[in-house]
Amino acid sequence: MRYTRWAGSVLAVVLTASAAGCGSSGDETGSGPAAGPVATSTASSSPTAAPDLDAGEELARGIDVPWGLAFLPGGDALIAERDTGRILRLNPGSGAPQQVAEVPGVASAGEGGLLGLAVSPDFATDDLVYAYLTAADDNRIVRFRLGGGEPEVVFAGIAKATYHNGGRIAFGPDGMLYVGTGDAGNTASSQDPASPAGKILRLTPDGDPAPGNPTAGSPVYSLGHRNVQGLAWDAEGRLFATEFGQNDVDEVNLIEPGRNYGWPEVEGEGDTAGGRYTNPLVTWPVREASPSGIAITAGTAYIAALRGERLWVVPLDGDRLGEPSAHLVDRYGRLRSVQVAPDGALWVTTSNTDGRGDLRDGDDRILRFPAR
Repeated sequence: MRYTRWAGSVLAVVLTASAAGCGSSGDETGSGPAAGPVATSTASSSPTAAPDLDAGEELARGIDVPWGLAFLPGGDALIAERDTGRILRLNPGSGAPQQVAEVPGVASAGEGGLLGLAVSPDFATDDLVYAYLTAADDNRIVRFRLGGGEPEVVFAGIAKATYHNGGRIAFGPDGMLYVGTGDAGNTASSQDPASPAGKILRLTPDGDPAPGNPTAGSPVYSLGHRNVQGLAWDAEGRLFATEFGQNDVDEVNLIEPGRNYGWPEVEGEGDTAGGRYTNPLVTWPVREASPSGIAITAGTAYIAALRGERLWVVPLDGDRLGEPSAHLVDRYGRLRSVQVAPDGALWVTTSNTDGRGDLRDGDDRILRFPAR
């Protein structure tokens, strides 16, 4: 394996007291370099009422490229700023977010920086928060105690580049840590089982390959991905992921262990003769999507679109998805992360300060849509 788990190594981190209470060649614009030869976690939460998308409220503004979004058990949100390396804590009823951590060593450039966040399923007892970040030489995952202390690198060696860094992390219903990575511009890596790039990984909380993975001793859960930035589970425990296409279509996939989702041989639907590749459930033209975060609640998937500047709402229908409908079109600009809060509200972050959006007064902002 070419991945590296740096057990026991640490980075310095600056922690403060908790507050009370892709350019012309980047896929986040929907295009990319020509193919060579190539909540808590984002898991669905228990509330079953759908969010009211006509009753949005702004919780915070002036955030610098918000990327990761995760909830603490009490309902406060943690927000990662991509370029500054700061982690903010926001209580929905207490005003402005407060900085609770700053992760050093974040090498923010292009689509890289401080990306996904995940809160330990055992946070009440271990106080651990996980973060995916772009460092000087690679993308990696660290964990640290929110109350203070040095972060530990639990998984490293994920290829980095200006574009296609992936970055979403989430604990699944099985307690394992799932990781969406990108191909880092090397399309061949997506089909290379020895590379963690262009994959969905499944790890133990300590960063080891999870037991029961398709190949024993490998962190790879699925392969053939271009750039995964959204992971979410439905009430039945099925994993869905969003994926940026290159020039034609973006995708939502039902992820099953060991499956190959085709990149770079297939973009969107393609020849699946012999079962080699798995087709997506839903596709969009890249100008309408560039899908980043995904959340599932009340039998419906909510997908944040960057270039499309909208929220896609897609009903679940067993192993398939129903007809998508577009909401919030052009209202807030680029949308990055979407999560279901413990109270059932849908939170959405904008991404207009990332160098690709048209700035609106107050960007970037954190939005909340209450459950009906």
